[in-house]
Amino acid sequence: MSLEGKVAVVAGATRGCGRGIAIELGAAGATVYCTGRSTQGNPSDLERPETIEETAELVTRAGGQGIAVRTDHTQEAEVKALFGRVKEEQDGQLDLLVNDIWGGDPLLEWGKPFWELDPMRGWKLLERSVYSHILTARYAVPLMLERNLGLIIEVTDGDNLNYRGNFFYDLAKTTVIRLGFAMSEEFKSNRYAFEGSTLVKSSAGAKNITALALTPGFLRSEAMLDHFGVTEANWRDAIAKDPYYAESETPRYIGRAVVALASDSKVGEKAGKALATWHLAREYGFKDVDGRQPHWQEFFERMQAKKS
Repeated sequence: MSLEGKVAVVAGATRGCGRGIAIELGAAGATVYCTGRSTQGNPSDLERPETIEETAELVTRAGGQGIAVRTDHTQEAEVKALFGRVKEEQDGQLDLLVNDIWGGDPLLEWGKPFWELDPMRGWKLLERSVYSHILTARYAVPLMLERNLGLIIEVTDGDNLNYRGNFFYDLAKTTVIRLGFAMSEEFKSNRYAFEGSTLVKSSAGAKNITALALTPGFLRSEAMLDHFGVTEANWRDAIAKDPYYAESETPRYIGRAVVALASDSKVGEKAGKALATWHLAREYGFKDVDGRQPHWQEFFERMQAKKS
């Protein structure tokens, strides 16, 4: 699964899924623009220690080329400048956009019904986790149209419409799934191509651009490890606190799913779908960095059956 010569933007690459995806793309040989708000000496309001510079260094160390670009994806001028830079530095080439922007943790109010939630906090969460995705795709797609080639992956939580326990969290994550579907429909029904410097309708201008959604299972992110007071080396100690943690996965697992999708010449057959790491691992044959192949759905269903 070599991606040597490919150019990717991982929006929201500071930590978690974004960092894992960026590293695995680097390991496959890609050039990866790692974007986010947390830079060295200037963290975001999440107040986490990870930075986009660290992610870019990890990408390069893995075998690719990591490029850190500080970007607030809710700010149109910054997003536009990001893709202007990609276009200039890569001669217009953009093969992959991974939309993993989140930033909603400090805005969530768990345990409250929607009529008791702070609407402004909820609106800010949707700006960060939905509007940011729309804005980023808006400025990424024209680069893909120039070459009639590209893949957009919308990172979400869950591959179905089951309720996710909080009104605004549920709205954000299910909407991201819908974004992948809606974009794929646009690519099918509105074909565009460039004639010189003019964008015109074409019968086949977007047939090779694919959009879809992708979810991890129970993620062993940096924040989740901290939450349980463990590290990647002793993460199993947290199973005593939460038995569901036994089937958790590292951020590199979803990274390997992204590499598999980006390497698949028939990925267009998955356009508009909501995919999951556990299904893709069996389809493509990849494993997590610890040699395991977690299947969150089967594990969750077994655990639920024990309760009944």
